[in-house]
Amino acid sequence: MLLAIDTSAGTSVAVVDRDRGVLAERGIPDTMRHAEVVGTLIDECLREAGVAVSELSGVVGGMGPGPFTGLRVGIATARVFALGAGTPFVPLVSHDAIAYGRYQAGETGPLVVVTDARRREVYWCVYSGADDAGLPLRIGQPHLAKPAELLEPTWEYIDVPRFDAATVSAGDLGMVAELSWASGKPFAADEPLYLRSPDVTLSAGPKRVS
Repeated sequence: MLLAIDTSAGTSVAVVDRDRGVLAERGIPDTMRHAEVVGTLIDECLREAGVAVSELSGVVGGMGPGPFTGLRVGIATARVFALGAGTPFVPLVSHDAIAYGRYQAGETGPLVVVTDARRREVYWCVYSGADDAGLPLRIGQPHLAKPAELLEPTWEYIDVPRFDAATVSAGDLGMVAELSWASGKPFAADEPLYLRSPDVTLSAGPKRVS
């Protein structure tokens, strides 16, 4: 069984099992209160699923893409929880969970997944379809763009069906992890997908004092 956590768009937590599916899931769309609610959601999911921490075989963390402030809360929480539980941390691309949910709902063929990046920008990923296990087949890495860029007639994927998601399901994220492990598919790199430079950077050298 896995505990899955994603804060790339709102806050979502779930407990999943490969054979029994999603045992419990809680989510809050608020993008400003990740740190305040994530602990409560974890406790509620574990209680509802009737799962002890010692029964978990891993903790899944959504690596984004997502805004820096919110995304790092979920990743840090998942990493620390995994460390405390003595179980592996499993990183996954958050958009893969969105695509998985769409294909499970009956979507077929190519798909563009889009989420809000704030600052009048969006994150997007392209998928060619789903494999025999139901896992979404992503084409390349996530991208950051202005919304208008995705509406240009010359954009490579302008004719591909598009899905704009406001939230990410931790239940779907956890199932992607379970199916990936069962299929021998690699997980994502253990690096947050901020896709944007930080607002504050260190200066190149010591500040001059006059």
